Amino acid sequence: MVSGWSTTGIMGCPVCMKDTWAFHLQHGRKACYFDCHRQFLSHDHLYRRNKRSFTKNRQERKIARPRLTGDEIRHRVEQYGTAVEEPLTYPPSYGNVHKWTKKSIF
Repeated sequence: MVSGWSTTGIMGCPVCMKDTWAFHLQHGRKACYFDCHRQFLSHDHLYRRNKRSFTKNRQERKIARPRLTGDEIRHRVEQYGTAVEEPLTYPPSYGNVHKWTKKSIF
C-alpha cells in the first residue's frame, strides 16, 4: 500500500486491520491467517458451509465489515509523518490498534 501498511504479524491484513481473526501458531508463534477470509465470500458460497476442509466442525457465519473508503483511510493516516520526514520512527499505538508506518508523499 502506498501509505505503508505493514503486512507482517497478527494485524497484517490491510482490509481487516484490527478486526482480524488471525492467531499465533502454538509452537512457532508465527501469525496464521488460516480460515480468516471465508467471511468475505458470499453467504450462499459452498466454502462457508464446508465443515470438513477448513476449521473442523465450524461453519463461517461472520459477516465481513465494510471496506473503508479512501477518505476514511486518508483521515486515519493524516496524523502520521511521511517516510522522508521520520524514516525510523513508528506512530503511536503501532501494533496494538493499527499497522500504519508512514503517510504517502503523493
